[in-house]
Formats: sequence, C-alpha cells, structure tokens
Amino acid sequence: MAKQYVSATINGEQSEFLCETQQSMLDVLRDVIGLTGAKEGCGSGDCGACSIILDGRLVCSCLMLGVEANGTTITTIEGIAQGDKLHPIQQKFLEHAALQCGFCTPGLIVATKALLDENPNPTETEARYWLAGNLCRCTGYDKVIRAVMDAAAVMRGEAA
Repeated sequence: MAKQYVSATINGEQSEFLCETQQSMLDVLRDVIGLTGAKEGCGSGDCGACSIILDGRLVCSCLMLGVEANGTTITTIEGIAQGDKLHPIQQKFLEHAALQCGFCTPGLIVATKALLDENPNPTETEARYWLAGNLCRCTGYDKVIRAVMDAAAVMRGEAA
C-alpha cells in the first residue's frame, strides 16, 4: 500500500510522517513517531488509555486514522510536562497516589488536561462525568478525582 504524507503539530513541534491509510493514530504515534505514552487498552474507544487532545478536543487515538491528523495540533502525554518540570496535573496525581499499575494514567492525565483547559473550575460531578470514558482497574477513582480537583485549584492560582 502507498503511504500518505501527513504534517501535524505534535506537542508543540511540527511533525511530518508517512503512514498507511488504514493505520490508526495510536499506531502512528507509537510505531511511526515513537511516542509510546498512549496505550491500547481496548482498540474500540471504550477505555481512554489512548487519549490525546486533537485541536482542543479529547479524542481516542485508536478511533481515528493517522491520515486524519494532517493539519491538526495534537497533545499527547509526552507534551504535558514542560521539560523536566511536571505539569500540576502530573504532580497532583503523584501526590494523591492517583495511579497504581500506571496503564491508564497517561489517558487520565490527558483527559484531565482537556477538562481543565475547557473548564478550569469543575465541580466534582463534572470531573467524574468528564473522566467517565477513562477506565481504571486499580485506583477506584477517588484518588484520581481528588488529584483533579487539587490540580484545578493550583492551576487557578489557589493554594491547594
């Protein structure tokens, strides 16, 4: 099969790559670009482990084709931190022990970033609703929600 040329901004940097027309964005990220933070948990958009932010919207990268990324702006888990400095969301996930095995953590952090970009002051109910598409078998979600709410407060400049 012929490969398609794609140009996108990924984690703030211009990226150009070739991918097969049937290749998912998740496979492109992992196998072509080398960004392995997004995980394949289900391959059907049900678990959120492959979450990315595409042009400001939370998207399951397993449900889109790599060729659809042409001309878009994408943020993956690798683009959340600023160099060696963790993003407040990542810091609060650590502080609240909102991770265990870690498989779902990249997707949860990306989903949290998308939430707080859209709504910097969510209620707990809004946070739970927003993260409902991210499945975790280990944490029980309470620590995750506490981390989200704490990160939101820090990002708003409130002491937390």
